[in-house]
Amino acid sequence: MTKSPKAVLGQALRVAREALPEYASRTSRKDFTQHQHVAILALKAFLKLDYRGVVALLQDCGDLRDALGLAKVPHYATLCKAEQRLMKKRGSGGSSATPSAAPTRAA
Repeated sequence: MTKSPKAVLGQALRVAREALPEYASRTSRKDFTQHQHVAILALKAFLKLDYRGVVALLQDCGDLRDALGLAKVPHYATLCKAEQRLMKKRGSGGSSATPSAAPTRAA
């Protein structure tokens, strides 16, 4: 287990490159890759920050931006939407079980 944010970013980028396409859509603006989003979200979780906190950290730390290959830092709302999209993809292969009907009470 590491305590280095840069090591966490590197590992998250490697895993994301193996698991995800570079962009979520052919029509993506291509400002940021899904790999970069995943790595930033991993850093957010690792450091127990909120979206604005991880954005502020990236703005202040050029070496972390360099490790991610970022020319600019994403807006916090971009990260929030990316996380929602990625979590939806993760859950898309989920259970097909339907909720059961509520038990009826005998009067």
